[in-house]
Amino acid sequence: MNLFRRCTAEFLGTAFLLATIVGSGIMAERLSGGNVALALLANTLATGAGLLALILTFSPISGAHFNPVVSLSARWQNQLSNRELCFYLTAQIIGAFAGVAAAHGMFGEPVFFASQHVRSGPSQWWSEFIATFGLIAVMMSCSRSRPTITPFAVAAYITAAYWFTASTSFANPAVTLARAASDTFAGIRPMDTPGFIVAQLCGGWMATKVMGWLFRH
Repeated sequence: MNLFRRCTAEFLGTAFLLATIVGSGIMAERLSGGNVALALLANTLATGAGLLALILTFSPISGAHFNPVVSLSARWQNQLSNRELCFYLTAQIIGAFAGVAAAHGMFGEPVFFASQHVRSGPSQWWSEFIATFGLIAVMMSCSRSRPTITPFAVAAYITAAYWFTASTSFANPAVTLARAASDTFAGIRPMDTPGFIVAQLCGGWMATKVMGWLFRH
C-alpha cells in the first residue's frame, strides 16, 4: 500500500479515536450529574466501541496503529523502516490534535485549551507502564495466532484497562499529548505528560522484548 495512503489512514484513525475519547468524555460529564463513575463508564464504552470500529476500518490499509508505541514496536520487530516510522508518528500526532479540535468544535469548546486535570505520581506512571505492556502483548500475540480477532481483543483490553489501571489507561503518547490540550473530563495537565510518555515507551519496549522471546522458535 502507498505510504501516503497508509499515513492518511493513520491520521484519520487517530483523529477519530481522539474525537471519540474527548467527545464522549464531554458528553458523559454533562449528562452524568456529577457521578464520576457513571461518566467514566460511558467514556469507556464509547472508546472501546469506537476503537473496535476504527481498527476494523483502517487495519487493511495501515495496520491501524493509531499509537506511536505500536509503530515503535513494529519498528523494533523490523516490520517498519525508519522512514515509515517517522511518517506514521507524524500522522498520528497531527491526527490526535485534529481529533481533539473536532470534538471541541462539536461541543462548543475552544479549539485547544490546556488541561488542569492532575495525573501524576508513581502509581500513575506504573499504571501506564502496565497498560501499555498489556496492549502490546495483546496485539503481538493475537496478530501471530489469530489475526482476525486482534481488533476485538485490543478493544476489549482497552475497555478493561480503563478500569483496572489508576490512570484510566492512556497507553498512547499521541493520545497523551493531545489530551493535554483539552481541559475536559479526558484531559491531563501538560506538565504531567512526560511521565506518562516515558512509562508508555518503557512498557511498550518491555512487552516487545518479552513477547518476542515467548514466541521465539
